[in-house]
Amino acid sequence: MKVTRIVSIFVISILCFQELVHVFSSPFLYANQVYEKSSGGRNLKQEQEHAQEVRCSRERSRAAQKVIEEYLTPFVERENYQLSSKCRLHPENDIFRDQEEHKIYIDRHEWRCGYCKKSFREEKFLDQHFDNRHYNLLNLSHGKCLADLCGALHCDAVMNFKSSRSKCNPAAAARNRHLCESLADNCFPISEGPSAGRLHELFLHQFCDAHTCSGKHKPFSRGGKDQSSFLRLAAGALILVLLPVFYLFLYLVQRYHFYIFKCDLTNKGFTPIFHNAISQVVVI
Repeated sequence: MKVTRIVSIFVISILCFQELVHVFSSPFLYANQVYEKSSGGRNLKQEQEHAQEVRCSRERSRAAQKVIEEYLTPFVERENYQLSSKCRLHPENDIFRDQEEHKIYIDRHEWRCGYCKKSFREEKFLDQHFDNRHYNLLNLSHGKCLADLCGALHCDAVMNFKSSRSKCNPAAAARNRHLCESLADNCFPISEGPSAGRLHELFLHQFCDAHTCSGKHKPFSRGGKDQSSFLRLAAGALILVLLPVFYLFLYLVQRYHFYIFKCDLTNKGFTPIFHNAISQVVVI
């Protein structure tokens, strides 16, 4: 009987201890669940804040950078001109600049992240990866949104954008022209010297003159990097074609004059020996 009573008391003690452990641990479990939920909610909130904070189109910013590199940078480098960091066209004033420089193009079906070396089939998937995994590397402190300058820089022309056949909006054209002229004034102040003056005039002709509903002017009228390379290639090919033709022409002219000279000697009655000597001298 004593043994049975002792066993019963021991079992009851164990059950009571388990109940007490469950009761005391429940608040901590609940608190942990609440913390996890709040932490998850905070991460989701941060992602939403990030999405709201960066209201800048990566695609249009890339198009603006392409326009600058192809239709402005060659002329700036030719003048050996240094853009001020206050100029919105300066490379540092692009919030996506660092990420774009960390894109590694392998082939048409593979893009690689320069930060973590992950590979993607298309560039758009790499862009999504940057947005999700490398958001903290955006240049938010000093960068500006280049997409905001697309109206002035004619980004649609390099994005293969098919504009509608609707009538030109004079108010929009005036706003884009005003923005374009302000870029010219801020980036290429005429007071900074002849190089800045020439670039200021070029920028107006290259970008600003086309902001009109008259249709008389086209953007990029001064050409760009690709056109300059094409012209150099065409000039080289033309020289290679015309050079043999030029030497053939000289040869024919020389032969013609030699024939006239030979006929003239024959008509004057020179002896064949003297005639052959003269012929050799002319050939030499």
